[in-house]
Amino acid sequence: MKGGLQGGSAKATLSGLPLTSAVRLALPAAVPSFLHEATPPIRKMNFISPNCPAYYLTSVTRDRLPVFRLDAMKSVVCAALNEARRSGEFLILAYVIMPDHLHLISDGEKKAAVVLRFINGLVSRRIIDFLKSEGHSSSLEKLRRGSYRRGHEYSLWDHHPNVRLLTSESMFMQRVRYTHQNPVRLGLVTRAEEYRYSSVRIWNRAPLEDEPLMVDIDKISWRRGGGAS
Repeated sequence: MKGGLQGGSAKATLSGLPLTSAVRLALPAAVPSFLHEATPPIRKMNFISPNCPAYYLTSVTRDRLPVFRLDAMKSVVCAALNEARRSGEFLILAYVIMPDHLHLISDGEKKAAVVLRFINGLVSRRIIDFLKSEGHSSSLEKLRRGSYRRGHEYSLWDHHPNVRLLTSESMFMQRVRYTHQNPVRLGLVTRAEEYRYSSVRIWNRAPLEDEPLMVDIDKISWRRGGGAS
């Protein structure tokens, strides 16, 4: 049995530790191979307003452990987010995956609690499965519950999820910019575009050929020409 996740390899431990818009789903055709399944069509989103807000969602790992520090783990999260989007039939409009948390903007067609259940549930399952399959026993031990029911031996998330309602386009765009600047504020990169695991390049209309996760911005209708550059 391997220990935890070590150093900068896939074996490191966890100790070192938004004017008005209408949106509907449109995944670009060219997506990475592991994200090739198309998302089911979703009806057009209502205009962003106090009655029809978008959601700014934040999920934080248990005890702020840097579970997602390695690119291999971030890739697992991206695949799980795409799976959650397909299963839950919601939009992903912007995102960033940080070492110990993730930010994501979604449409408000479903209740925020429902969207979070899909996101947190699938990300947790895929991360735990990955750690088990790779034999990262010490990393798993850090996520073990003190007491648990069958099938719930490990806990990836802090259980106080943060949901912010975005009730106008200006609020929406402010959160998009905030999301993309997270890696810069933390000192991980100098420019937001250098950070692989965020939607910044897609919003800048300069995506990589192998973006880890595509987002659903191409069908946003900006009444006064706002949105992605």
